[in-house]
Formats: sequence, C-alpha cells, structure tokens
Amino acid sequence: MPEGHTIHRLALDYRRLSGPVRVSSPQGKFSDAAQLIDGAPLTRTEAHGKHLFLGFRDSDWVHIHLGLFGKVTFGDAPAPPGTDTVRLRLADTASYADLRGPTTCALITDAEKHAVHARLGPDPLRADADPDAAYQKISRSRTTVAALLMDQKVIAGVGNVYRAEVLFRHGIDPCRAGREITPAEWDAVWADLVALMREGVRNNRIDTVRPEHTPEAMGRPPRVDDHGGEVYVYRRAALPCHICGTEIRTVDLAARNLFWCPGCQKR
Repeated sequence: MPEGHTIHRLALDYRRLSGPVRVSSPQGKFSDAAQLIDGAPLTRTEAHGKHLFLGFRDSDWVHIHLGLFGKVTFGDAPAPPGTDTVRLRLADTASYADLRGPTTCALITDAEKHAVHARLGPDPLRADADPDAAYQKISRSRTTVAALLMDQKVIAGVGNVYRAEVLFRHGIDPCRAGREITPAEWDAVWADLVALMREGVRNNRIDTVRPEHTPEAMGRPPRVDDHGGEVYVYRRAALPCHICGTEIRTVDLAARNLFWCPGCQKR
C-alpha cells in the first residue's frame, strides 16, 4: 500500500490539470458521479495520510484511497481510448490522469470530507498537524510503538517502510510500549518523519540512510529492490546491519512484516 508521501505527491501531480476538466469513468463504476462534475474546474487537491481529495467547484470532492491495488498514471493529451480498468479519468487540453483499482473513489460533500479528517491522526506532511495529539495517544498506550505508528488514527501516512526505518534511526526497540516512549524521543521521531517524508515527496521514493551510510560512502553495492531507495532494515531480513553488522530480523506484527536490528535497537 502506498505510504503518505506518495499520496501527497499525487496531490501535487493532479494540479497539472487546469481549466474545465473532462471527467469520465470508462469502467462505469463512477459514471453517475462523473457526470455531476464533468466540465467543472479542478480547484484544489489535498492529502491527509493515505487519503487523496480532489476538489471541484466550491464543495464537491472526489475522495480516493488507493488501498493495495490502486494506481494513478498521467500522460499527455490526447488520452488513449479508455479501458474497463479505468475507474476515473480526468482530462484537459494538455494532459490526462487515469485511476485504476482504488479501494475508494467517491464523490463526497464538505461534511463527509471533514468526517474523514476527524478519524485520522496528524499527518507529518500537513501544515496543520499536531504531533502532541499523536503523543497523547502513544504515551497512554500499552501497545507496541511499532503497531501504534501504523495506526492511522494515531498518526496518518506512516506505512511499513517509514515505521521500520524511523525506529531504527532512533535506536528504538519496536516492541517497546507506547507509554515507554519519552517526550524527547517522540519529538525526535516526529521531526525525522517530517524530514524523511518531505524528501519522499520530492524524490517520489523512500531513502532513509544518512549520508555517511550511502553505498558510495560505505563502498557497498546499492540496494536492488522493487521499492527502490536506500534503507537500513526494511526488507533486509538476514542481511547484516549497515552500522553494527548484526543480522536484521523480521517478525509479523499487526499483519505486516516488521524489520529491525537487535544490535542497534536494544530495549
């Protein structure tokens, strides 16, 4: 599932569409809603965690959640004939955007949009984010910090990669209870997430290794992985830690594979 930086990047990319936008649903599942906003200008785009909002006119919003299989592709006009896999197509005179396979694609009102925001935690990539709101939940919880970081009601937009990497970067054992995380540790984790995820938006990929640990600096081969990016522990199970040489471990936690270094992330 895409992490928050991908959704914020999509919000920026959708802004290339301007003027009256042709809205259609070649697949047919969004046809009725598409007719209601067809020809209206795309006035604004917004992201909160893993939720994308496309604003039309004053109070119409298309709410998108990509889920596990959703994907957006952009191209230059003219758009090719639509296929039955395209749930939503937006097109102007210069470009088009096709949405395929989302978990959610719905036309909603302002009130419904506010309800989505209300159930989400603060997003490190949003200017209105309140990290103290997340810490209030974390500091009262017996749940592991690794599970809390993946809970979108606690903090929005963090996925499996950022979860594993930010805990490694701060030497935090992922099995520590949330209430064991100190205010200073949380402040450092939050600031790091803000910086890492902003970099993810800029580069459209996740890189988490510090300059002194890049392949060039360490004289090691670059990472080869479908996810791209240089990381410390994510999907590196059984490989040696870049820092201490300890074998990276993995375990199932909250239905996702957690990766960590027992040498660098001691209790």
